[in-house]
Amino acid sequence: MTDSPEQPADEILGLPDPEPFYTLQQFPEKLAVVKLPAGAEIPSWTESSSLFSVTATATETSIVCAGRNVPTKVVAQRGLTAFSVQESLEPTQAGVISALLAPLAEAGVSVFTISTYDTNWILVPVSDADTAAEAWRGRGHTVEIAVPVKPTRKSKR
Repeated sequence: MTDSPEQPADEILGLPDPEPFYTLQQFPEKLAVVKLPAGAEIPSWTESSSLFSVTATATETSIVCAGRNVPTKVVAQRGLTAFSVQESLEPTQAGVISALLAPLAEAGVSVFTISTYDTNWILVPVSDADTAAEAWRGRGHTVEIAVPVKPTRKSKR
């Protein structure tokens, strides 16, 4: 018998590394994803919340904002709940989105995702927020209620 370093059973059996577990924060605000024409100005009715994002492409401008002031005639997906990954993530970290979206796809929950430099956000319909939380918990992730932080503003002088 030769002395060899012990290998983990997963490695010996050729099993994939186990998925990492994440902590997600669930935010209380109802958000909207608004569709505007390409090059549109940010409307005065947009309101910041725990997540405020403007994405502009050659074909459209999308805004994620608090849903309460979005006019009814504006094209938007309303009534979304935001979840964010609590940990700061490395921009090169692979597999985060797939680990978090697979359980939602299996549960039939539609999503809208946004990645920032530090983390990932997943928006789901308010009616599916509990289903999403349970799907994540079923895969070993943790879901906590977030306490929104108001952004600080620089005073104008």
